[in-house]
Amino acid sequence: MAILKWTRTTGIDWHYIAPGKPQQNALVESFIGRLRDGCLNETLFASLPQARAVLEAWRIDHNAVRPHSALANRTPEEFRAQHVAVAAPARNGQNFNPGLYS
Repeated sequence: MAILKWTRTTGIDWHYIAPGKPQQNALVESFIGRLRDGCLNETLFASLPQARAVLEAWRIDHNAVRPHSALANRTPEEFRAQHVAVAAPARNGQNFNPGLYS
């Protein structure tokens, strides 16, 4: 009830994901599945510090080492670097070439 009161007070809309409808949040569900399959199901954590270390190593591998097919087989860091390099001139009023994204 506290979160509903807070949303009314702040004027922020609250949207539920219906039970049994993970497709309403497909991006997050997909990521959680990869995290579960690639890390959580393979590791029995003995302590919170170990869990943090293992998850950090997985995060680094996921973002900096492993290419993603949805990003044209680039890592998220490579994709971000290209996006920043292309978007910066557009923010500065220079010509923008959308062909650089492909």
